[in-house]
Formats: sequence, C-alpha cells, structure tokens
Amino acid sequence: MSRPSDPQSSNPDPGAPSAGRRRRIRTASRQALRGITAPPAGKPGGRRPLPRSRPGDEPRVSPTLRTAAAYAWRILVVGALVYAVFSALGRFHEIALAVFLGMVITAMLRPVADLLGRVVPRPLAVAVSLVGGIVLVLGVLALVGNAVASEQAGLVREFQAGFGRIQRWLEQPPFRLDPKALTDIQSRIGQFLSSHRATLISTALSGAGRLVEVLTVFALALFSSVFFIHSGDRQWGWFCDQLPPTARDRVSIAGCAAWRTFTGYTHGIVLVAGTNAILVGVALFALGVPLAVPLALLEFFAAFIPLIGSPIALAVAAVVALAAKGPLIAAMVVALIVIIGQIEGHLLHPIVMSWAVRLHPVVVALTVIGGAVAAGVLGAVVAVPMVSVLWSVHQALRRAREPDPLQNPAPGGGTGS
Repeated sequence: MSRPSDPQSSNPDPGAPSAGRRRRIRTASRQALRGITAPPAGKPGGRRPLPRSRPGDEPRVSPTLRTAAAYAWRILVVGALVYAVFSALGRFHEIALAVFLGMVITAMLRPVADLLGRVVPRPLAVAVSLVGGIVLVLGVLALVGNAVASEQAGLVREFQAGFGRIQRWLEQPPFRLDPKALTDIQSRIGQFLSSHRATLISTALSGAGRLVEVLTVFALALFSSVFFIHSGDRQWGWFCDQLPPTARDRVSIAGCAAWRTFTGYTHGIVLVAGTNAILVGVALFALGVPLAVPLALLEFFAAFIPLIGSPIALAVAAVVALAAKGPLIAAMVVALIVIIGQIEGHLLHPIVMSWAVRLHPVVVALTVIGGAVAAGVLGAVVAVPMVSVLWSVHQALRRAREPDPLQNPAPGGGTGS
C-alpha cells in the first residue's frame, strides 16, 4: 500500500518564487528603504555612475592648486609691502641710518647708563656715558692719526724701496715681466691723473658734501640715542598703548625679542671685532709691518661685515707688508689671515654670538651678499642684524602661540604635570 505523497512536493507551483529569490527580494526591499540603490543589471558589485556635469556647473579645482593659489597671492601682498617699506627707507635713508646708529649707541651705552643711574640721577648718568663714549672714539682716532703722521716720512721711503723690490721680483723667474711694463703703467697713471684733474676735483668737492651728510647723520644719531638711553622703555610703552588691545601683547613680545637679539648681536660683534683687531695689531707689530695701528683699526671696522670683512682688511695688510717688507712677510700675513679666520669662525662666533644670533653660516653669507648688492657696504653691515631680529621675532611669536603644557588638561581628566 503506497503512502500518499506531499502535495507541495508532488505538485509544485511553477509560478512561486524560490527561497533564494525571496531572500534577494527582501534584501533589495530593505536597501531601497535605506536609500541604497542596487547595482546596475549585468554589473554586480559595480560602482554607481557619476552624475553628468550640467552646463552651469563650475570645473573642479584641485585642493593642492587651491592652497598654492591662496599662498601665492598672500606672498605677493607681503612682497609688495616689503618693497614699499624698503622704497620708503631708500628715499629717507639718512633718517633710517641715523635711527639705526642711535640704536647701536643705545645698545652699547644703555648698560653703562643703568649702572651709573644707581648712584647718580638718570640725566647725569646718560650725559656721562655719552660724553665718555665720544671721548673714547675721538681718542682712538687721534691715536691712529698720530701713528700715521709719525711714520709718514719713513713710509714713503719704505714704499719706494718696496716697489723697487716688487719690480725686481717680477722681473725674475717664474714671472719674467718686461721691465718696461711697470714703467709704462706708472706713466699711464700719471697721464690719467693729469687729464682727469677737473673730474677729480669735482669728486673731492662732492665728497665734501658727503662729509656734511655724514656729520648730519651722526648728529641725529646722537640726538636720538640720548632719548633712547634716557627713556626708551617709556617710549616703547607709549607706542604699544596706541595699538588696538588685541595686538598689544603680540607687538610687545615681538619688540622685546627684537631688542634682546639686537643688543646681543651688537655686544657680540663689538667683542669679536675688538678681539680680531688686537690679534692683528699684535701680529703686525711683531712682524715689523708699518701702520700696524691703522690696519688694526681697519680690521676692527671690517669685522662688522661677517665672513668677508676680516679677509678684505687683512688682504690690505698683506699688500702693505709686501710693499714695505717683501714677499716673505707678506706670506706670513696671508697665513695670519687663515689663522684669524679659523679663530673667528670656530671659536669667537660659536661662543660669543650663538646665544644672540642663531643663523646658519650659509644664511649669513647669502644675507651679507644680498645686503651688499642692495645697498653696498651699508647694506652688508645692516643685513645680518636685520635678518637676525626678524628670525627672533618669528620664533618668539610662534612660541607665544603654542599652548603652555603646564596648563593643558591631561588625557585622563586631570591637569598635566
């Protein structure tokens, strides 16, 4: 006797969906309710096609290009502002130079005035420090002038004899210079001076006008330094009070950092220049080179141009030694250039200047050359302290923007250590 079969298994409905198809239908319904569309037919797992761009849609710009453009126009604005500032300073360079020299005098004499101000009234301390500085400078210049005047007669004879020695040395191997060549050079120089006498006289007269400008700049620098030394802090406080309240703190921080760096640079460069001048003076005096004191003073002023000032001054000393004492002493002076350059670069600048100026030597070299190209010798002198001050201001403002770790809450909810 046969068992009756299952009606569902024996008579399946051909139109009923299978179990797998029912699951797919339920999944598609849930995705439709969630806003998820099914992939296109024939492309299982494919990506949704991008919408076509409409005629009014703007083209998309890369975020990198957008950021570069934002930086570019800001750099152009800053460059235009810097150009305007330097153009204004170029039109009024005498005033800018006078203020710069007044700040240098203030950086040198303000500690002396502060020390004297503890025992005497402030105006008297300022007057004593300024008069003492002027007397010191005039005394050094008088010493140099006296040394040149006392050696003038002997210098003429030594230079004439030295020129003859150089001429005979050039006539010998390996140079074998024609004896008539130097004589021809001397005659050409004499002809040039005689034919351009009027030009030389006009140049000398214009030099006299420049001397008046130099004296005016120094007078204005002294006048400014009197007030800077006496009440420079009160003047800076008054200037900060005129600014909006939101900018006072930043300007005050930048000003303090700038003055600290400028004062440190001034003290350091004067100490380095004085050390170089003493070493050069002692060495030239020991070698018997004439004009040892003036050459030492030239080394002192040349050291204010970093990296290139001292070699140029010592090259002048080598020429003087060659004309007065011969090639052997000149070679020793050239060796002195190398030794003093090593002392300055590896001992004096790292020890004396590192706490005030934190610039790489490549940056210093590029700054000096750029300043010399832009404004000559004056630009080479001013460029390094200006860049040092700007860098210190940037560092101070960046540190001021950084949060204090002592006030930051710790991740666990407590205060940081």
